[in-house]
Amino acid sequence: PKVLEHLVDTVLYFEGGKDHPYRILRAVKNRFGSTNEIGVFEMLDSGLREVTNPSEIFLSERPYNASGSVVTPSMEGTRPILVEIQALVSPCGFGVPRRTTIGLDNSRVSLLLAVLEKRAGLQILGQDVFMNVAGGVKIEEPAIDLAICLALVSSFLNKPLDPGVAAFGEIGLAGEVRGVSHADMRINEARKLGFKKCILPRINLDRLKPGDDSIALIGVDSVEGAVEEFF
Repeated sequence: PKVLEHLVDTVLYFEGGKDHPYRILRAVKNRFGSTNEIGVFEMLDSGLREVTNPSEIFLSERPYNASGSVVTPSMEGTRPILVEIQALVSPCGFGVPRRTTIGLDNSRVSLLLAVLEKRAGLQILGQDVFMNVAGGVKIEEPAIDLAICLALVSSFLNKPLDPGVAAFGEIGLAGEVRGVSHADMRINEARKLGFKKCILPRINLDRLKPGDDSIALIGVDSVEGAVEEFF
């Protein structure tokens, strides 16, 4: 099934469902440049129009002071984009809890639920869990793990996170928050969109050069520490 892809120089995927006005052009193979770059376009009556600031578009309809909503800066190739992670945790109405995800890896979400139960002491595995990336974006990088966990905890406890907070970081099975690449670019994107705080792995915080004070940087070592700090 991949024979045609091996023959050509460039492979582009055109993503986006009929329920969303935005389309993503994603490069998965490129012999003459970097891969995993994306372009974001809006579908209009006159055709496709480029979205020059995807972060602002994806957050334009974000509900404030709503539990289960966390913003994370995701890297799409060399481009940071702020997206909203949404979670809804509710009591299980049947014998087997439901796990529904849109735009996220379902197996990764199940793994993070187990980490929250084991390491943070939350009785969350028996709950129905529904997760979504607002705007129809699909994200698979592990750097959004911390945002997923904070969204889950926020919905589970019904306590909204400060809307001026962004978060990123990979989470291991021991509950540790691991460093990720391009931390400075992620922080700068959050700063440009007016976020006042950013939660990130402590190892990334220690490696950053001193910058301006327009955004407060909060380093965390573990998912348990992050939950205790903000909930």
